[in-house]
Amino acid sequence: MSKTKRAGAGHYEILFIIPNKFTEDEAKKVAEKIEGLVTADGGKVTLREFWGKKRLAYKIKQNEYGYYGLFEFDLEGSNLAKIEYDMRLSTDILRHQIVVKKAKTEAQLKREAEIRAKIDSKKAEAEKQLAEQEKSEAAAKKTEKGEEKNSNLGNLDEKLEGILNADDLIN
Repeated sequence: MSKTKRAGAGHYEILFIIPNKFTEDEAKKVAEKIEGLVTADGGKVTLREFWGKKRLAYKIKQNEYGYYGLFEFDLEGSNLAKIEYDMRLSTDILRHQIVVKKAKTEAQLKREAEIRAKIDSKKAEAEKQLAEQEKSEAAAKKTEKGEEKNSNLGNLDEKLEGILNADDLIN
């Protein structure tokens, strides 16, 4: 038995980068094609994530940006080489990497979902507090400006009274 191929179905993860020459909708269609490669060889996709357009760490084939995607799938180890070969030949993919991944239990998936929900709620709460703080700061600045205008108007009124009451103005 080979050290690189597993007997039976294994759990894998594939991360891929689609070049920036595509629009986001076209990049999603390319991701669907990649999913089709996996399912055509008897694989079952268990997780789909499309991360969207990101800046690359370095230029790859004159591309500074690319669309990132991630799939987790279950597949027979003997079919993995065919998917690898097809992806290597595809001109729609800048880079890809397939790694063996330990399959997660339902309890682990549930726990991760709970943690993700907590993080999202804390982010939303922090954004809400920041918006309220910015709103209160803007209101405070507005009242300060209003008071400055009122004090400037009061000074202006006093100066006008002084000018109009001056005796040397008419003489």
